[in-house]
Amino acid sequence: MKVLVPVKRVVDANVKVRVKPDNTGVDLSNVKMAVNPFCEIAIEEAVRLREAGVATEVVAVAVGGSACQEQLRTCLALGADRAVLVETDEPVHPLGVAKALKALQDSEQADIVLFGKQSIDGDNSQTGPMFAALTGLPQATFASEVKPQDGSLEVTREVDGGLQTISVKLPAVITTDLRLNEPRYASLPNIMKAKRKPMDKTTPAELGVDVASSVEVLSVERPAERAAGIKVESVEELVDKLKNEAKVIA
Repeated sequence: MKVLVPVKRVVDANVKVRVKPDNTGVDLSNVKMAVNPFCEIAIEEAVRLREAGVATEVVAVAVGGSACQEQLRTCLALGADRAVLVETDEPVHPLGVAKALKALQDSEQADIVLFGKQSIDGDNSQTGPMFAALTGLPQATFASEVKPQDGSLEVTREVDGGLQTISVKLPAVITTDLRLNEPRYASLPNIMKAKRKPMDKTTPAELGVDVASSVEVLSVERPAERAAGIKVESVEELVDKLKNEAKVIA
């Protein structure tokens, strides 16, 4: 059984993001980049499936510039067997990424495609479902537990009302939620081994897809500064301010 894990290169979660002076985007100069945290969870789950004897191969794939090789090497150090970079210098958005991954899936024929549920930069939660729609594969989103069955997966999903357990036949698409697992740290020996693991490169043109985005970013701005809070002396004063100033209670 093969598991395909798409990953995204994002600004490190511990870095304070800066907006460019001309408001055209986020300033990425001299900024530490990392594997999207939800994609790390997907890699961890794929590696655990292989360690449990359910999967035989874990393939990490990224769509983006040549710099994505750094994050793919991280995935190899975390336990992926090989990596594929769909290299493009064009800005890519969820639909373009889904198209490229669909073309790759046509050749890879993975049994499970494990996405992170969202990226911490765009926060769209769109790529996995779009990929599932393009491939016609069953999907289980926001997975907090995955149990392999005979020819299927039993997936516990986090939904607004609590938890929902469903069964999806393989091949299938899964998007991982935060509580699915705790990703491991890459050990130094595994980091060294990752340098020798295979990484293939292709392009959207070679895959026969157009990843050009129809989305145009008009402006990027920092969120408005939050006003400082105040202290009140009593419950009565709090209720009065909520009622007459904030007008959030009647």
